[in-house]
Amino acid sequence: MVSKIVPEEVYLTSFSVVLARAKGLFDDYVKGTPAIDALRDGDRVLMMESCTHNVTCEDIGRVKLPKLLAKYTGKELVCETVGGMSAPTRPYGDYALAIQCGGCVVTSKQLAARLAPAIEAGVPVSNYGLAIAYMNGIFERSMRIFNTVNCEG
Repeated sequence: MVSKIVPEEVYLTSFSVVLARAKGLFDDYVKGTPAIDALRDGDRVLMMESCTHNVTCEDIGRVKLPKLLAKYTGKELVCETVGGMSAPTRPYGDYALAIQCGGCVVTSKQLAARLAPAIEAGVPVSNYGLAIAYMNGIFERSMRIFNTVNCEG
């Protein structure tokens, strides 16, 4: 909605995309996010939440993202969520995609360690913000600021 009213020359991104860039796994997320287009009926998608929070009917990882994935892909997907630093109950290789939250409550090192098994198993990884941007057609625009501004400090 915001992308439609904000002029194209104005940078547009999200908290989750900024965290993805700051936490050091940005390249993995950028490479993995387009795997959304390859999802098929019955594929498992691992939703990874780093925090343990009270789940609501508006929860991003458990409600909104699974609905958006189903609507965008038109596929019957199996979305499974793990919270905190828990591992999934299935082997990582059983998943077609893993989507990690922004990771605001964990360190970069913890986030990298959490995603390493999925990456090593060849599972494409994304981030909540990049996945949402991708499915809303603003993936490239949400990253444009990082191509023009030195964010290294």
